[in-house]
Amino acid sequence: MIEIKLSPVFRKDLKRLGKKYRSLPDEVGQLIDELEANPYLGTDLGDNVRKIRLGITSKGKGKRGGARVLTDTEAVVSINEGHITLLTLYDKSERETLTDTEIKELLRLSRYYK
Repeated sequence: MIEIKLSPVFRKDLKRLGKKYRSLPDEVGQLIDELEANPYLGTDLGDNVRKIRLGITSKGKGKRGGARVLTDTEAVVSINEGHITLLTLYDKSERETLTDTEIKELLRLSRYYK
């Protein structure tokens, strides 16, 4: 079974954005259910990092203008075994993308806290 872990950065992002968008915690819960069934959701960015588009119902923009979640799939052994770390969550209207340096720092921090 795939286990989903939340990095400290992700928890902080979810808390901040969850206050702004009340539906977001439920949508993250649905995303976690989807990741348990399919750990390879989203676009592969390399280095076992994937970017997932997440619609925010309370924002009313759909997936395209919603949020982005970066995941670390390094510890996925097979489709039914391992764990995924949710690295960060950001609102697309606040930030278009993350740089490679920022992604590497998120990976370093998440692997430090394992």
